[in-house]
Order: sequence, then C-alpha cells, then structure tokens
Amino acid sequence: MIRNECMAVVAQAEIARNIFELTLKGGLVSEIGKPGRFVHIRTSDGFDPLLRRPVSISSVDEEAGTMTLIYRAEGKGTALLSRKSAGETVDVLGPLGNGFPAEAAKAGSRALIVGGGIGVPPLYGLSEKLKAAGVEPVHVLGFQSADVAFYEEQFGELGETHLATVDGSAGTKGFVTDVIRSLPGEFDVYYSCGPLPMLTAVSSEMEGTEGYLSFEERMGCGIGACFACVCRTDSNEKGYVKVCSDGPVFRDGVVKL
Repeated sequence: MIRNECMAVVAQAEIARNIFELTLKGGLVSEIGKPGRFVHIRTSDGFDPLLRRPVSISSVDEEAGTMTLIYRAEGKGTALLSRKSAGETVDVLGPLGNGFPAEAAKAGSRALIVGGGIGVPPLYGLSEKLKAAGVEPVHVLGFQSADVAFYEEQFGELGETHLATVDGSAGTKGFVTDVIRSLPGEFDVYYSCGPLPMLTAVSSEMEGTEGYLSFEERMGCGIGACFACVCRTDSNEKGYVKVCSDGPVFRDGVVKL
C-alpha cells in the first residue's frame, strides 16, 4: 500500500563524491516488500522545487523499522535533501513501482548482478535477499572513477565482487561488459540497473540468459498519472509502458532498448 509519511532521519553521510547514504525510520518500511522499489521524496517545505525526487531503496531493516537510500546530489532538490541531518524529518511517498523478482533465482543457482553508477543501490537489497535464499550472487559494479565508487566492501561481504571504472582509477579499466566477458562459468539469471547504454550493452552480452532490467527515467508524479516516464515496448503492437508504475523493473525484452 502506498503511504505518505514524514519519516525520521536516523543518519546521513557522504560516502563518495556527491553520493549520500540516508537512513530513514517509519511505518512505511513495513510496506516495501520486493527489492528494487523506490520512494518519492519532497525535498523542500515550499514549492521550489515543486516536484518530488525519486530515490531507490537500497536496503531495509524491518526489525529496526528503517530503510537506507543512496542518491547523488546533483541538482537543487537532492542538494537540499543532502543537508538533512539526524532528528529531522523527510516527507516520503511510497513504496512505489515494481521491484526485482528475486524468486526467479532458485536456491543453488548463480546470479549475475550488474550495476552502473547510481543504479547500484537497489541491487544491494536484492543481493541480500538472494544470498539469504541460497543463491550465489556475483556482482559487477561500474563507475566513472574511484572517487564516485561506493559499496564495494558491502557487496563483497555478500559474494564475489568486481569493480570497473572508465578511467581505470579502481578495478578494471573500462566498462562492466569488459568484466562480464572475463567471468568464468555460466549464470542462471541476471539482474541489472543503470543508465540505458549500459543496460543495452549488458542485455546484448547476456543474450539467451533470463534477465531483469531496472530503468532510470525522469519522473513527474511517480504513480503513473503524468506519463512523463513512458517507454516503448519491444513488441509487435508497439505499445508503451510507464517506468514508474509498470516498472522500474522489467524482464529483458519488454522495453525497447
């Protein structure tokens, strides 16, 4: 059920250049369910900025009633959000969208998890769930450079983790697909989140393997009413889907890349 709640800020820290980790507490946490969903955050008490900002849910601690969000502060709204500190509140609408089907990976199987930039956060909660279900997660994380890379250690605690940076300042120099090509063995399923060019490349590289892609699109309402995040499907009918409400996660082959 979608809720609108003023959630308490438990903690906030800058974990890489302009990358912030925000922990919130509130009743909304009990509604999240699948990993890969997101929330819509109001970043100001006034009308500037007017629109909420969509932020992926990275992980959930149901016992503590908290959720962790990771986002990049690059515009006015997210810059305002980055100034929030423990003890303050944040106006949150959610949880929104459809998440990753972790159940597609069976116990004893091997799952490839590929993230790029700010597409990495929702994959962490997914990996936690897969690990708990007896799945072997293998992570490939791509960033522009070492100073914007994050969560390598946290993913490493869950399974084999590889880092790629465009400038070669950390891990493999190049793209996530360069790492994927070097990995031994086969995968039963793959999950990916990141910019469209990366998703297109990963989809091509993993052709023939069951996969699920989470799309990053600009959103207005976050609930499927404004049609700002519409994408064309890869079907003969040439239909359309709304990333915010039909997605953001789709099985590979649904959205036209």
